[in-house]
Amino acid sequence: MVQSHYQHWLNAPILTQAQKQELAALDESQISDRFYRTLGFGTAGLRGIMGMGLNRMNEYIVRQATDAFAAVICKAGLADKGICICYDCRINSRFYAQEAAHVMRCRGIPVWLFRDCRPTPQLSFAVRHFGAAAGINVTASHNTKEYNGFKVYWQGGAQLPTHMADLVAAEMEHIDPLAPRLENESPASLTWLESDFDELYIDAVLQCAIAPEHLKEQAFPIVYTPFHGVGGAIVPEVLRRAGLNNIVFVEEQMAPDGTFPTVKSPNPEDPAGFTLAVEYAKRHDIDFLVGTDPDSDRVGIVVRDKEGNYLPVSGNRTGSLLLHYILTVGREKGILPRHPALVKTIVTSALPRVIAEKNGCASFSTFTGFKYMAEQVAALEKEGKYRYVMAYEESYGYMIGDHARDKDGVVGALLLCEMAAWYRSRGMTVLEGLEEIFRLYGAFGEVTRSVMLPGQDGAQRMAHIMARLRQEPPAEMGGIPVRAWRDYETGKRYEGAAVTDADLKGSNVLFYELDTGESLVVRPSGTEPKIKVYALMQGETAQAADMRAAACAAAAEAQLLAL
Repeated sequence: MVQSHYQHWLNAPILTQAQKQELAALDESQISDRFYRTLGFGTAGLRGIMGMGLNRMNEYIVRQATDAFAAVICKAGLADKGICICYDCRINSRFYAQEAAHVMRCRGIPVWLFRDCRPTPQLSFAVRHFGAAAGINVTASHNTKEYNGFKVYWQGGAQLPTHMADLVAAEMEHIDPLAPRLENESPASLTWLESDFDELYIDAVLQCAIAPEHLKEQAFPIVYTPFHGVGGAIVPEVLRRAGLNNIVFVEEQMAPDGTFPTVKSPNPEDPAGFTLAVEYAKRHDIDFLVGTDPDSDRVGIVVRDKEGNYLPVSGNRTGSLLLHYILTVGREKGILPRHPALVKTIVTSALPRVIAEKNGCASFSTFTGFKYMAEQVAALEKEGKYRYVMAYEESYGYMIGDHARDKDGVVGALLLCEMAAWYRSRGMTVLEGLEEIFRLYGAFGEVTRSVMLPGQDGAQRMAHIMARLRQEPPAEMGGIPVRAWRDYETGKRYEGAAVTDADLKGSNVLFYELDTGESLVVRPSGTEPKIKVYALMQGETAQAADMRAAACAAAAEAQLLAL
């Protein structure tokens, strides 16, 4: 089957000579990797390494996925509502976005297409603003330069629901990616979204501010980097309009560049990415650094301690700082809703739940991904009792406000700077603020480790490991005895011989409740070839909790690799 697919592509008339030469130069293992499957369409759409083949991101797979998505939109009777299409700064992103726009128009679906690369949350905002049927953003988020992706949204601005993604995947099975390019003498309309559309989004972001007066009063200095991504077009303007005028930019990283020349990984989760930003901070004597990822939906911070060291703050702790700030200052200013709610994932620290509950804020948990959190927010809105004030996950994603229904690094950057200026107004650093949180709510530590399993064999290993964990439930995980465990695929909880229904089901996640009252979670990544292990621990101090989490996660990783 692999060879037949390979020959079909190698001899396809639609491929260019250069593309055929790329395929002809492959060895047997490379052929197998590129043709053992079609790049999977999941709840986040497509994501993969660029190149020729079924298991690669290229214009042919993009056309196939777009045609399938168009079929789903038309069958839902929503074609007239149109679709918004955006793209980031990656190699081929603009080209793929234009190809997607062409297919949609040929299928009779009007298109709003961004003229220039823009943040992912701005795409979600556009879908909501225009009342569009759907959205597409061509991005691979924080992945390395070899990757690109095709992220899909539904009406309302949230990522495509699971059952809709399944419909798109089913439609793709009936479409030959190497079919001739669609043509239509009378395509649906195309409307370009120019820079003036930025004004609408910026205004919406500024409405999410809690207490911007602290930025103006403190003359607060920061270092900002977009890691060569699209945030440089929007974030600085938002911060300036909020009153932050003392911004030092990492000049080498401000221009959009899909080759990411100064970083190995353009990801705020990777401390190495902040190396240049730290150099700027030392040169200008600045305590607070902010970085947004290439499509500006994630944001991370680095802060200076009393000894002059620059330390990254984890996504979990950044979210806890933000939540404490929103609830505390929001209450002081009288702007909190009557029944506020936090939405977080099952792999996020327990600390935000404690913060929420001690501040009269309800807490709701979902599966990993803002698709699920947006669904929970929509359910709360429909019920009418609770109003969400924040949704977040440990991987540096924060959703605040009603302008978008996805994580927004632009809003996150604004409120993190506000929060840091608020602590400064109290004579405190951000790290001292974090210590205050630990004193108030308890010390929690979290470590995530990724078990990398690339290629065809890796996919099989991932399935094997998850199957073994279900078939032979471990008595201990990460060196700690297991008290109970939940299989979120079936929605069952296992505790000795007892079995009770859990609230959530339908996701390939195993959640282990340990004898210590702590937790360990195992799940395959939905976008990358790896299994993720989350150790969620507590301790007398944050450092002790971190050490426990690191030891537990490392032991669990070794345990999985031995299966």
